[in-house]
Amino acid sequence: MTASADPGSDCRDVPVSFELYPPRSDAAAIALGRTIDRLAEADPEFISVTFGAGGTSRERSLTVLRYMLANTRVEPMAHLTCVGSSHEDANRLVRQFLDAGVTSFLALRGDPPKGTPEDEVVLGDLGSAAELVQLIHRVQEEREPFGQQLIPGMPGASVIRSRPRPERVAVAAFPGGHPRARTIGDEVDSLLAKEVAGATLAITQLFWRPEEYLGFVERARAGGVSIPILPGIMPTTTPARLRRLAELTGVEPPAELSIDLEIEPDASGQFELGVAWAADLARAVVAGGAPGIHLYTYNRHEAVLEVLRRIDRFAPAPATTERIRNRR
Repeated sequence: MTASADPGSDCRDVPVSFELYPPRSDAAAIALGRTIDRLAEADPEFISVTFGAGGTSRERSLTVLRYMLANTRVEPMAHLTCVGSSHEDANRLVRQFLDAGVTSFLALRGDPPKGTPEDEVVLGDLGSAAELVQLIHRVQEEREPFGQQLIPGMPGASVIRSRPRPERVAVAAFPGGHPRARTIGDEVDSLLAKEVAGATLAITQLFWRPEEYLGFVERARAGGVSIPILPGIMPTTTPARLRRLAELTGVEPPAELSIDLEIEPDASGQFELGVAWAADLARAVVAGGAPGIHLYTYNRHEAVLEVLRRIDRFAPAPATTERIRNRR
């Protein structure tokens, strides 16, 4: 059984984007470079790159972002978190990204490092993702007046010298409610505050059924939120990963998907189940008006590209198709 979908929905031109996390070893970095090259074939709007609480994987994240800038035409998006960050550190990091050419950001409250007591305050100077959004825009405003240049043929006239500017400032949205939110209404209010602070895009965290996303968007619009809200979809192709997601997010997976993955003994069969569920979910939310699809990749290209192929969004080259089949 899969998520309900409209088989007639047209996904051929729907914008797509992906999320990666930084590699944990040199071998993983080489593999991730190949994954980025494959993902770039789908012509994504952007690819976002996470980093750990307190910047624990910051340098590796920067390396991935720089690889995209140097080797692809894909817009890289840098994750930023409030946890453990001072105003000075956050300001410096945003400047570093902008100076490197990274002009899109995902501003997150973030999770505390592993082992941190639940009642221990670790946020640092920034108390919310909305404050981080404001800081990103403030850094840009401070960078603008760094010199002027004369306009040729117009004596005395000048313009501010061009500087890299934030293209997208995205934030997270939680269709099932944030773990720290008391009600869905609180989550809508939080998202509206992020928009007022300057967010231009929202990306949802985990959900498993189209009505969860579509219902949340409807409530957000009724609450005054106007920015695009991208559905975040995870093709999950092993029972162990599905269980781990439930532990990390507190969002229970569909019983039918969980059972089917558990009783399917073959890895290729599990791959088929996870991809089929994600493809049906993508078709359904696009039919319901989603402005695009954001796919969580687990740093692998096979499942997400197969999802896009099945919704007619991506037609891989024959060699790529063969690679996908061989990895099932």
